[in-house]
Amino acid sequence: AFDQPYEMPNVWIGQRTIELPMPVGFMRSVGHSHQAFFVESFIDEVALAARKDPVAFRANLLTQHPRHLAVLQKVASMSRWHTPHVWTENGVKRARGVALHEAFGSIVAQVADVSMEAGNAFKVNRVYCAIDCGLPVNPNLIRQQVEGGIIFGLSAALKEEITLQDGAVEQALYSQFDVIRFDDCPDIVVEIMPSTGHPQGVGESSVPPVAPAVANALFALTGKRLRALPLKVNLYTGIEAC
Repeated sequence: AFDQPYEMPNVWIGQRTIELPMPVGFMRSVGHSHQAFFVESFIDEVALAARKDPVAFRANLLTQHPRHLAVLQKVASMSRWHTPHVWTENGVKRARGVALHEAFGSIVAQVADVSMEAGNAFKVNRVYCAIDCGLPVNPNLIRQQVEGGIIFGLSAALKEEITLQDGAVEQALYSQFDVIRFDDCPDIVVEIMPSTGHPQGVGESSVPPVAPAVANALFALTGKRLRALPLKVNLYTGIEAC
């Protein structure tokens, strides 16, 4: 969170170590997974308070960071952000949300296209992703890693909830720990930015922006700001308990 590129003069970021009664381990993208959710959700809140478009607001904070700005502008172009990012299609309300994050040397921006479905459910229809990972040595492998990272991040954002009962984890089997499957996997569009820079990491860099991009789209869609993972929305009552 502390070394992200936004050029804001008045920022204080701190941390506190908390002792937990349950052991925890690392997940793919480690701390970036939740820090991107915090930062990019907050940036969207600030953009709303400033009455600015979320992409334009971010761009104004990246004047000294041309690589980040280029990635942001690329994903905005890919997703046709210049068109209304809240719209109705065939009677279904849809919205887009954006997130930008740098991790493991790679800069990644994503736009999530989300719709409100019957039964107070929502669906992620498409994820647009632009990545600057330095010199793309193996573009096919990069694309596979980026797509896999997006699916992994989306699984964590929407489904992979761990619950405790009497001090023990309830999910004892993989069948009790759901992930994104073919029937609810979104279309994924990836653009690899040209670069002559040193090659950077791609195995985990596409995971962090997924959750905030979806959360920001859900805010545009429902007016409800989600601040906990996994993301749960009830159209009528607002935010469900997580």
